[in-house]
Amino acid sequence: MGNAAVVDVIDLVKTYPGAGVRALDSVSVAFGAGSFNAVMGPSGSGKSTLLQCAAGLDRPDSGRVMLAGQEITGLREPRLTEARRRRVGFVFQSYNLLESLSVWHNVLLPQRLAGVRPDKAWAREVMRRVGLTARENDHPGRLSGGQRQRVALARALAARPEVIFADEPTGALDLSTGREVLGLLREAVDDLGTTIVMVTHDPAAAAWADRVVFLADGRVVSELSSPSAEKVAAQMMAVSAR
Repeated sequence: MGNAAVVDVIDLVKTYPGAGVRALDSVSVAFGAGSFNAVMGPSGSGKSTLLQCAAGLDRPDSGRVMLAGQEITGLREPRLTEARRRRVGFVFQSYNLLESLSVWHNVLLPQRLAGVRPDKAWAREVMRRVGLTARENDHPGRLSGGQRQRVALARALAARPEVIFADEPTGALDLSTGREVLGLLREAVDDLGTTIVMVTHDPAAAAWADRVVFLADGRVVSELSSPSAEKVAAQMMAVSAR
């Protein structure tokens, strides 16, 4: 994949002083434009810390994070927030929807927070793609877990971000609903050119990606291209046994 890197992390170090744990130990990894990337590793390997630092939600102790060519490591709030809102979408295991807002207003919220006039025609198209057209006036409390995750995905896509960071997006879903959400993520890459960086513990989920990056003890230890669930599972066992 000769595509320019949308996310480039260089020599990231992150330590949690209380725990005395070095969560990231000089991690360097790049994620190309229009690629679907999975990040895997044993519990405590630094997956979520990498995602949070790359997305500008947490600050590394040292190293650099380039987001669509802009270095965000040294940015102070509110410029960091502005860079995130302009370039990044998020999909979390816990959905992070506002219960007091309708589906439609949840989807438009990031653009409103960013002070941009929402592109409502595009938002409607995104809602159609994720199969939510009939639910736009409902509140999240009336939706199933799978529908909530579709709202989270529509919200991320509606702002046309360059990269979507997904942290265990299928973790709370049953198998077939999880597959539907992964199919939608895959579509975002193939049809819209979005870059996706997804943390997962599930080899079947990782098999939807173009590439899997494996972490252990805060370091990148290996990666797989064109992964199958079997290859990912075997590699995870090898990494866990280190």
